[in-house]
Amino acid sequence: MELQDKLLSSYIAFEDNVDTDSSVHEVRSQALQNFEKVGFPTKKLEAWKYTSLNSVLKQDYSLFPAKVEAIELADVKQYFIHEIDSYKVVFINGKYSSFLSQTTHEHYDVCLMSSALSSPKYKETIDKYFNKVAKQDNLTSLNTAFATEGAYIHIPKNTVVKKPIQIINFITGAEAATMVQPRNLIIVGENAQVQIIERHQSLTSNAVLSNVVTEVFADKAANVDYYKIQDDEISASLVDNSYIEQKSNSVVSVHTFSFGGNITRNNLNFYQKGEHIDSILKGITITEGKQHVDHHTLVHHIEPNCESHQDYKGIYDERSTAVFNGKVIVEKEAQKTNAYQQNNNVLLSDKATINAKPQLEIFADDVKCSHGCTIGQLDDDALFYMQQRGIPEKQGKGLLMFAFANTVLESVKIPEVKQRITKLIANKLGVNIGFDL
Repeated sequence: MELQDKLLSSYIAFEDNVDTDSSVHEVRSQALQNFEKVGFPTKKLEAWKYTSLNSVLKQDYSLFPAKVEAIELADVKQYFIHEIDSYKVVFINGKYSSFLSQTTHEHYDVCLMSSALSSPKYKETIDKYFNKVAKQDNLTSLNTAFATEGAYIHIPKNTVVKKPIQIINFITGAEAATMVQPRNLIIVGENAQVQIIERHQSLTSNAVLSNVVTEVFADKAANVDYYKIQDDEISASLVDNSYIEQKSNSVVSVHTFSFGGNITRNNLNFYQKGEHIDSILKGITITEGKQHVDHHTLVHHIEPNCESHQDYKGIYDERSTAVFNGKVIVEKEAQKTNAYQQNNNVLLSDKATINAKPQLEIFADDVKCSHGCTIGQLDDDALFYMQQRGIPEKQGKGLLMFAFANTVLESVKIPEVKQRITKLIANKLGVNIGFDL
């Protein structure tokens, strides 16, 4: 049975075992109908022109793990940013792990999506925010139809969360192939602040497919600092759909670090609904082997006096492939917009490939918008200069790569995250760096 047919045939049994109110049931039903109509994306779609899911969809995935598997903290501690005190929302094979988690309802909610979807206490909030900014496309609709579990974060007005929140999804490999569909809802009230770190980590060489949807609502003057760490096993594939709605004077920053996995697709969408908004999108991608990473970004400037800044760096080796498709839309009313987009790539192998498509759609006439894209190789003169001063070639290449990525790393606000990413980059490049950027 094909995966699409398997999903459609299991929906009724899934709904019978899920405790939600009628409004959520209706949202799910409509999403399923949309997925049944459009199916999985193919390369015939312009947005998926360079990314094929055919090899991933051939697996016979287990869709609904029956129980939570126990994991010892010592076995997975390395995947946490354990140097800092933080809230933790941890899932194992799509199920909540209370043993590894640290949640709270004191001053703010850092808890479970399943509780928010089923409890009358959260009904008003769910009706207002759930599935309100997410697109009704194929994989987002599929996630909506089967959405049960994930992180629910609600930060009230004028509240600063004192420590970061880590959202971690582990897959143990209890099944030959596993598909999970986490759904996160993050609501940050007026003048509130929060830092979030998200990671999806397979603990097995078995096939894994994660289809994730995250909705973020940043109210007036809210500040959201979000980090996505993607360094998974080569048998794991990830489709990450993030939808962010901002109100006036808010600042939302998303850093995406893509180092591991088989196929990784990041859809990052910002919608600016107010004035004096700042949207920041930054990323570092390092691939090797036959890895494939696809970044699709959208910033929709709707009202005047707003800014957006995109800076994506990519380093590609061997037969790996990458895609960067960045779109900025400036509506006619969005005068005084300042939009910056930059995508720089280095190919370490003649067989590595990058498909880049920066786009600006500008309908206003009083704006400052720019975009740029470069594709090249390491600077031989700079490498020769370093070798003349006693730095080995391999170490010199590593230093050049670190310098190349530094414009992204320097904006990371959590020192422990910056140190962890620095180490991951060093390991990926196979060099020993004696300093932190």
